Amino acid sequence: MDTFLLRQSIHAFAEVIFSRSGGPGGQNVNKLNTKVTLRLALENLEGLSGAEAARLEETLGSRLSHSGEKVLLVLSSSEERSQKVNLERAYARAEALICTAARIPKKRRPTKPSKAVRERRLRTKHHHGEVKARRRSPTGEE
Repeated sequence: MDTFLLRQSIHAFAEVIFSRSGGPGGQNVNKLNTKVTLRLALENLEGLSGAEAARLEETLGSRLSHSGEKVLLVLSSSEERSQKVNLERAYARAEALICTAARIPKKRRPTKPSKAVRERRLRTKHHHGEVKARRRSPTGEE
């Protein structure tokens, strides 16, 4: 994965829409378009191999919307009162989301617990049982 090329293609091909935002900001909320919605067609992304692009569609399936033949990733950011900061956050979130979703996870090799670990576990269980046995009355009356 070429992250530099990916970042460039996100900035070049993303469709940015500004709208009014809820949340903090007082009277600013009613006057300024600070919410940022980023729409990105996955076919325009560069820097991903074919396998990474397929994995991207598979893992982001619920977050993707289909517009005709295009597959779009739609993100929005409205946490801050500044349009510029929200735009930077949306770009950063898109890049991070794409990088983590496209990464192929390592295969897990199952391992057995070692003999020492098994013995330690059994010793702990035995000790715990002895502690509980000492709590009981010696005559068994209660």
